Amino acid sequence: MTQAAPAPFVYVPTSEQPRLIHADDQILVVDKPAGLLSVPGRGEDRADCLIARLAVTFPTVLLVHRLDLDTSGVMVFALTPHAQRHLGQQFERRQTKKAYVARLSGRLEPKSGTVDLPLIVDWPNRPRQKVDHEHGRPARTDWRVIRADDAETRVRLNPVTGRSHQLRVHMASLGHPILGDSLYAEGAAADHPRLMLHAETLRLRHPDSNVTMTLSAPVPF
Repeated sequence: MTQAAPAPFVYVPTSEQPRLIHADDQILVVDKPAGLLSVPGRGEDRADCLIARLAVTFPTVLLVHRLDLDTSGVMVFALTPHAQRHLGQQFERRQTKKAYVARLSGRLEPKSGTVDLPLIVDWPNRPRQKVDHEHGRPARTDWRVIRADDAETRVRLNPVTGRSHQLRVHMASLGHPILGDSLYAEGAAADHPRLMLHAETLRLRHPDSNVTMTLSAPVPF
């Protein structure tokens, strides 16, 4: 059965503002709200985004990494080119540690595990991604159940790699899509007010002091 192409995307950015977690002369860390692009999309209708809002107060803000439009949680930005290079290398070398919390459809068993499935863009159905063992890029996610019942599972996800939609595709591949996921969930599982995925913590080294920092944002669901 052929996967139906997703409906045309209409961007209506949330009015909720990012919450400041940490700021100094090198880095800026915020709690990104769901429903807001990390960076501008194509067209004037997609200009409102997190980095544009931050630039009003922090005009030197520079991008380091991204979160999906529908994902909330911890994001770090650089305030100097030095910090951008330093943090960028940490992400590239997988020296940062990220933890997400998600609500999944159904009861996920066993209590912990790993998904190791390569991913590639599903070109006819962009922005969807898909598993492709021949051409996909390596992608790995470690997961651990926080609590579960027959209706849903709350899980902590630790992505080892950082592919687009990685957590969403990997959970769907287990038969337990993230609740509120309009791309990879169906029926009642997709019918939620938001994507139930939140970047809870990010551990990194400060680009000046090299001291390890763990930044956190409370889970809003």
